Amino acid sequence: MRALADASERWCDADFPPRVRAQRAICERTGYSLPVVEYALDALFQSASAAALEAAIVDEIGSLSALDGAVERAGRPALHALPVGRVCVVSSRTTIGVAIPPLLFALCAKCDVAVKDREDHFVAAFLKTAAEELEELGTAAVAEAWSGENDARDLAAFDAVVAFGDDVSLRKIRSQAAPRARFVAFGPAASIGYVAREALADAAACTRIAAGAARDMLLYDGEGCLSLHALFLERGGAIAPAVFGEIFRTALDRASVEFPPGPLDARAQARVANARNVAAFRVSEGRGAVIGGSAGYLALLDAPPSEPPSFLPRVVAIHCVDGPADALAYVRAHRLPIEAIALAGNRDDVDAMALETGASRIARFGELQRPPLGGNHGARPRIAEFVRWVTSEA
Repeated sequence: MRALADASERWCDADFPPRVRAQRAICERTGYSLPVVEYALDALFQSASAAALEAAIVDEIGSLSALDGAVERAGRPALHALPVGRVCVVSSRTTIGVAIPPLLFALCAKCDVAVKDREDHFVAAFLKTAAEELEELGTAAVAEAWSGENDARDLAAFDAVVAFGDDVSLRKIRSQAAPRARFVAFGPAASIGYVAREALADAAACTRIAAGAARDMLLYDGEGCLSLHALFLERGGAIAPAVFGEIFRTALDRASVEFPPGPLDARAQARVANARNVAAFRVSEGRGAVIGGSAGYLALLDAPPSEPPSFLPRVVAIHCVDGPADALAYVRAHRLPIEAIALAGNRDDVDAMALETGASRIARFGELQRPPLGGNHGARPRIAEFVRWVTSEA
């Protein structure tokens, strides 16, 4: 645990040579700008401290000692948490470092781990650093890039498979895994934001909210389950939605300087252009407004509730609502799987709505893209997925 935390601390250094090389390779693979990649690595490794690892482990299995032997429990048989066996982590194409957290916890559970790395060989580079901290880690984990079509690994040989991807990919991976293997799936999901009227108290408050929402929207060009895909504004605040829209425009311009957009392929460009044209036509009929800028973002103010999120790069719909019930109805009508929700405004009905969306995380605006290591991403445990429980009554 300490070795993994020390390796992560070395990767927090922006001048650490393996990190510098990895950043260039990640930029080339993903098309994200360097500031975006730097933000992703900072968010990932700054959270991977020994204290955070220990807190998550102790919370889920009771104590670190349970990984080394049977420990007594009040009113229940003694418990020993053994490694589940061999673990395979199939990382996704877009999210930077998504394989690292399950890798850390699987290693802490004493499992042997194989990671499907990407063409940038980022995970392999991190594992090399970890092996420098603790030699045994050099044989406990391996990261390799392979093609799911041409040279897929034999997933049936693993006792647990962690997979990130769309529903089609997850079904295929599940079919290749052993019937009794644990299958830890992280499928497609969306994140949303809700601003209560009490939070729209003055321009300063709205500026803070807008700055956070702009970061949540623009980072990673809107890809990934933690990007802001829909924003709900309550009517009746001191700052009207139209005024908030102008504040949001300024925030988006500033965030676009901090996190420049990556290049879009022709198909994505055409889809974004079509969304912009549709929005402009709606505005010409007196419905809503378009918030756009030279940096390539697009926000649709007072978007119709009948339309689901577009999931297009750097595009977000802003829905003006009378209360939390409207936002919940939108989520249910479009059957949106919600990973996280950002809230501004402390009210019981807003809190209840956040829980009823099915979100696994409630966050502040500006923090959607910085999930804590000890959080339950996808509403799943961290280390408990990688241990098998043995109770001892002897």
